[in-house]
Amino acid sequence: MKVVLVKDVATLGKRGDTCSVADGYARNYLLPRGLAVEATPANIKKFEVERSASERRTERETAQAEASAARLEGFSLTVRAKAGEEGRLFGSVTTKDIAAGIKSVLGLDLDRRQIDLPDPIKSTGSYRAVVRLGRSIAREITVVVEPSE
Repeated sequence: MKVVLVKDVATLGKRGDTCSVADGYARNYLLPRGLAVEATPANIKKFEVERSASERRTERETAQAEASAARLEGFSLTVRAKAGEEGRLFGSVTTKDIAAGIKSVLGLDLDRRQIDLPDPIKSTGSYRAVVRLGRSIAREITVVVEPSE
């Protein structure tokens, strides 16, 4: 029996793939659990339309991420924070603070989880942070922490 997978099945394939399986396997396992539907022309066409829409969406998101990455290229963010005499901060500079700084300077709306800091920033100085914009798109920025007056 030919079926179209509705969900990823480890032994058969990924969502949208058309597979030929034993009749009993389809009737007793795949179809009742909602893992597959029968491969009718309507179902095949439906999954092709969904796949093309998904590809267009991915291309659009990649183009937006590339545009944002171009704006972040060589970017340096200056953050002011309360610090003691020896440069130790009262608190720390977090990824949330960096995301807010990028939004105020460049207008890019980033989530704090897109910013990777190797260690928390707890003193003044210059630090490197990686901003992940897509699956394979990341840019390194410089975060300069200065004491506030």
